[in-house]
Amino acid sequence: MTPVKKAIITDAGFASRYLPITKTIPKAMIPIGAKPVMQLCVEECVKAGIEEIIIVATPNTKSKEIYDDYFHNPAENVKKLLDQQGKSQRFEPVQEVLDFPKITVIEQDPALPYGNGSPIVSAKNFVQDETAFVVLYSDDLILGSSDVKTLIDEYQKHPDAKAVITAQEMPEETWHKYGMIALKDDGTLSHIVEKPQAPELSPSNLTSYGRYLLTPEVFDHLIPKNTGLDGELWTVDAITKLAERGEVYIAKSQGKWITTGDPKNYFMAHLEYVLRETDYGDEIKKMIQ
Repeated sequence: MTPVKKAIITDAGFASRYLPITKTIPKAMIPIGAKPVMQLCVEECVKAGIEEIIIVATPNTKSKEIYDDYFHNPAENVKKLLDQQGKSQRFEPVQEVLDFPKITVIEQDPALPYGNGSPIVSAKNFVQDETAFVVLYSDDLILGSSDVKTLIDEYQKHPDAKAVITAQEMPEETWHKYGMIALKDDGTLSHIVEKPQAPELSPSNLTSYGRYLLTPEVFDHLIPKNTGLDGELWTVDAITKLAERGEVYIAKSQGKWITTGDPKNYFMAHLEYVLRETDYGDEIKKMIQ
């Protein structure tokens, strides 16, 4: 089958819960360890063999300029100075970024309604001729695995899929915060209940989050008039429509999903990443104890 080659990574909101820092830099440029959140999302795509990444930035800000600089600026002055100081190895992380597959940065179309589906629509021209493509919300990080690879592997098993979405089991006290998955008898997606306000309203303990493999048919439903809850254009509403017309498969994450959507969860995500993924994690653990 045709390989999945393209991914869209979205970071198109104003991140008001992070003000004042996000009036100057996009939220996904806040670091986790020594890397910005956006780079960790890009690396997840690279591990899955993605060949082209489209980053969708907030319009009417410096976000596009900042992402372009980060992923494309060769920083020759920095390299020259480090070479002169005998510290050339410190430039290696920069070179790794410059060696990533093709990255194109665009702005979200400001004419589209608010909602997490609008950045995907903004990148339509880049993916509409693909058999399938992957979408990542940069709020969400995966530790210990690549959900993008998990999605692609599942799609290869089910080339009839209209979409594939990742899922993770979550405790009852968190269900009201997320989209909860309802399954058909065959284990494929029936629909998603967005932020159920009581546990009995949740159809399962499986949470949907920002990792999707979609087919271009999704654009039949991701259109400005199809707004839903709170007047927003929701990706999950379009995925539910796809499930009415064919099979949407569920792929359980092989890693651990953590969110950086607000300062509290960002701090916990940052801490967990440092403890698990860095060579100074043990020192931080001792300090905490």
